[in-house]
Amino acid sequence: MTEDPKRAALCGGDEFTELVAEMVADEAPRLFAVVQELGEREDGRIAAWGMAFDDHADVVRHGGGSWLSVSSPDRACRLLGCGPDITARLVWVTPPTPE
Repeated sequence: MTEDPKRAALCGGDEFTELVAEMVADEAPRLFAVVQELGEREDGRIAAWGMAFDDHADVVRHGGGSWLSVSSPDRACRLLGCGPDITARLVWVTPPTPE
């Protein structure tokens, strides 16, 4: 296979790896969970996991099954907080600190 002369490398391998890592860090979504609470702290469960982007959030029900895209993490929380005596709260995932 010959290389296309119109498609030259942007830079060296190490520099490209660094540029890609910066791009990923800049655009990484924030992770969150939607936790459903029964009554007044009687019981709780993780209802869904989500990824928040600048312009929307993608959410997957805990345990799989359904997926939805919403305008914001707060919107996901409102959708999953319906029901008698059930409220939902948004919990942002804090990345673990490297040891």
